[in-house]
Amino acid sequence: MPEEVVMAQDRKILVAVDSTPTAHKALGYVVDVCRYLPGCSLCLLHVYPEPPPNYYAGGGSLDVYRQERATAAERIFQDAGRLLREAGIPAEVVSTACRMADHATISQAILAVQAEGGFDTVVVGKRGISKAEEFLFGSISSDLVHHAKGFTIWIVS
Repeated sequence: MPEEVVMAQDRKILVAVDSTPTAHKALGYVVDVCRYLPGCSLCLLHVYPEPPPNYYAGGGSLDVYRQERATAAERIFQDAGRLLREAGIPAEVVSTACRMADHATISQAILAVQAEGGFDTVVVGKRGISKAEEFLFGSISSDLVHHAKGFTIWIVS
């Protein structure tokens, strides 16, 4: 007799979002999956880099930089929220988080949020970069795959 497969009832999914088409595609994939899986909760995470070194030389302040990035993240969250509502995902199962990758890479910041929140799954869109660019600058999705332990990663391209 075949073994019965039992799916976990609560699925905490962390979705890294930004304003790129690949992030939008990743969110669409999550919507398609969660529509048929009860018990999904989503956290939309926007991680932004530290200010560039010359930012402060021009008179910029960290508070202003953070506020500008938070405002940009809010627009991203509003667009994502609209997509989720149109797909019938209830607002009460969706949360948002915005974080600067403070002395860390974007992937390290995503992994930190995953660990803090105990997320079962992390979802990212795959950027279209060449092998040379990936070798020189790294890839967020590759870095996540190499450092992930104890959770699932969905990389959507």
